[in-house]
Amino acid sequence: MENKISIEIPKGDLDAVKAALDQVQQLLAPFVVALTPDQRRSIPKMSDGTEPFVGKVVEYAKDSAQFLPPYVNREEFEKDWLAVTGLLPLLRICDQIRDTLSDTTMLAGSEAYVSALSYYNSVKQAAKVNVPDAKAIYEDLRKRFERRSRNGSTDDQL
Repeated sequence: MENKISIEIPKGDLDAVKAALDQVQQLLAPFVVALTPDQRRSIPKMSDGTEPFVGKVVEYAKDSAQFLPPYVNREEFEKDWLAVTGLLPLLRICDQIRDTLSDTTMLAGSEAYVSALSYYNSVKQAAKVNVPDAKAIYEDLRKRFERRSRNGSTDDQL
C-alpha cells in the first residue's frame, strides 16, 4: 500500500484557519443570500462566457442609455454587476481552497479507511482462529458491515 499523503497540520494552524474562515463568513454575512434548490434551478445563470457580454452591456447602458428598457433600473443593474465583479475573484479563491481541501481530505480518508480495513481483516482472521481478545474487537467492528436480510438476520459483508 503506497502512502500518497503524510501530513500533520498543527492544531494551532487549523484553529487559525477556522478563525479566519469564521471572520470571512461574518464579513460577508450582510451581503450574501442563500437560494433554495428550486431557485437555483429556475434562475438564468451567468457563465464565464456570459460575463464579458454583461460587462459590455453595462458600459453600453451607461454610454447609450436611450436603449435601456424603462423596466431595467440602470443603478440596480450596475450595482448587481459591481457585486459580481467584486465577488467572483473571492469565489474563485474559495473554489480552489474547497477543491484542494476536498482532495486532501478524500486522499487522507481513503488511506485511513484502507488501513482500517486491513486492521479489521486481520482481527477477523485472528478471531477465526481464537486469538485472545480478537473476538471482542471483531464483534464490535463487524457492526459496520452488517446488513439486515429480508428474513431479519444479519450478514457480515466483508
